[in-house]
Amino acid sequence: MVFPSYTCLLNALFIVFCIIFLGLTSARDTLTYSQSIRDSEIVTSNDSVFVLGFFSPQNSTHRYVGIWYLSDSNVIWIANRDQPLLDSSGVFKISKDGNLVLVDGKNHVIWSSNVSNTATTNSTAQISRYGNLMLKDDSTGRTIWESFEHPCDAAVPTMKISANKVTGEKIQFVSRKSASDPSTGYFSASLERLHAPEVFLWINGTRPYWRTGPWNGRIFIGTPLMSTGYLYGWSVGYEGNDIVYLTYSFADPSSFGILTLSPEGKIKLVRYYNNKKGLTLDLGISDCDVYGTCGAFGSCNGQSSPICSCLSGFEARNQEEWRKKNWTSGCVRKVPLQCQRFNNGSEAAQEDRFLKLETMKVPDFAERLDVEEGQCGTQCLKNCSCLAYAYDAGIGCMYWTRDLIDLQKFQTAGIDLYIRLAHSEFQSSNAQEHTNKRRGKELIIGITAATAGAIILAICAYLAIRRYHSRKGTAEDSGSEKHLVTAVQKPAKLDELPLFEFEVVENATNSFHLANTLGKGGFGPVYKAWNLWNEDNIRFLVDPEISASGSENHILRCIHIAFLCVQEVAKTRPTMTTVLSMLNSEISHLPPPRQVAFVQKQSSSSLESSSQENNCNSNNHVTLTDIQGR
Repeated sequence: MVFPSYTCLLNALFIVFCIIFLGLTSARDTLTYSQSIRDSEIVTSNDSVFVLGFFSPQNSTHRYVGIWYLSDSNVIWIANRDQPLLDSSGVFKISKDGNLVLVDGKNHVIWSSNVSNTATTNSTAQISRYGNLMLKDDSTGRTIWESFEHPCDAAVPTMKISANKVTGEKIQFVSRKSASDPSTGYFSASLERLHAPEVFLWINGTRPYWRTGPWNGRIFIGTPLMSTGYLYGWSVGYEGNDIVYLTYSFADPSSFGILTLSPEGKIKLVRYYNNKKGLTLDLGISDCDVYGTCGAFGSCNGQSSPICSCLSGFEARNQEEWRKKNWTSGCVRKVPLQCQRFNNGSEAAQEDRFLKLETMKVPDFAERLDVEEGQCGTQCLKNCSCLAYAYDAGIGCMYWTRDLIDLQKFQTAGIDLYIRLAHSEFQSSNAQEHTNKRRGKELIIGITAATAGAIILAICAYLAIRRYHSRKGTAEDSGSEKHLVTAVQKPAKLDELPLFEFEVVENATNSFHLANTLGKGGFGPVYKAWNLWNEDNIRFLVDPEISASGSENHILRCIHIAFLCVQEVAKTRPTMTTVLSMLNSEISHLPPPRQVAFVQKQSSSSLESSSQENNCNSNNHVTLTDIQGR
């Protein structure tokens, strides 16, 4: 009779153990007043992608409460970044006043959401599928606090960097001090210049370190990488008339990204596809990217040496400092502008003019003027305080009344900037340009003559050596070789063409072994693949072992894109930006590929060819060959 009671006791203990174990380890996305998270417990989003729990950074024993993506090496938010726990006794919960709090083993509050006027026990916290921890008032359903409004050093899709025009309140990102110390670091990022928004990086919150240039509705015009298509999905929006915000998102729901501000002030973007790590972009800050490297009226060009130079019409303020490569003192104007001369009692002389500088990062402190492009320069010229202007279709007319600071010369990006100079500067520059052109022509003529002479001598020497070796070879092989020449149009005497017996070639190539192949064309593989595509048998091109991995659809998509890239007509091929969007599934529908370039170009209208078929025969007296490569 003892055994049944013993069995019942074991079953009861097992059930109790399961309940306790599941209560400790089960993942949930909501935290209520009656629940809490201890050091060994977690809360996850519904899709189990984002996790709220305790963690320690690398090379550290301190404990923090944070949210991470997939693993705690991808932390996107930290509650107590400046107040670490020294042991594992911490508890994360909702307090009696409705706030989220972190307490230590002695029940001392280490961190709090610190929201006033919260309900006492009607608050719940939930982690969304985007990684946002939201504290809600259950009685009204209103979100009273959220982690996205208190970011640390990382940004994820749908998170916002914002600024209030009226109150000056900002949501900004702040770097860590180091990889092992997540406390508030020295670099921060915020949205500035809200009439033409741009992102600034700051050192210690006061000194500008880097800026993106103004937003034109599509890109930040001072960030060349955005023009390449790699940084896409960004947008600037407005909440009412007061708040301006920056956010980013992906059209493909399987895509995700984490933008991080490093302790050294560098920006890194890591992209994930189907929760697997993909592209990583490091937006390194070069010397020219650092704010104000060349000072006022100085321009920075990373391709030049030295990198700094004064704008045309300006000269270094401190020559000694510039010789030491300290350019921050900037430049000063050589000749005063018309308004300055008039105010000083001098003769006004002729009207000022504008010098065009191409592919420039525009200076800081731009002001906007609501006029058409053709009126932008005219209005600037009427304003004695206007020192430069620029026009961008997405921004409109911009002009500058303060010192031109943080100018940079790009190779391909940027816009045209027009700087104001005295009229006499153009006269002197025209004279100098004429002198330079004359000297340049003389130099070109001299170099051309010397080069032509050297080329002629080299050709003569080459022909003489070739003729010598050809005659020597012909004399040695004349007893054993047979000459057979078929002329296409008329017979010709070919004394300089050595011919070889088949046995000689066979011995020299080791019976035509593949190891002695001099080259291999791409005709065969492309021709074979194109035939399989037209026969709807392209799957036979894929290695069966790769197909078995479950990635067949992705592989077929890559093959499809590859055919689009080698279409015979160049203008029908996609750009690299479009190819990247295709590979990332940003473009879901792919057009069918046209004829690929492995045969002689066709002249049919279906190919939209802009050139005619080559019908000219070769004038070679040995063979008739009409070759067109791809």
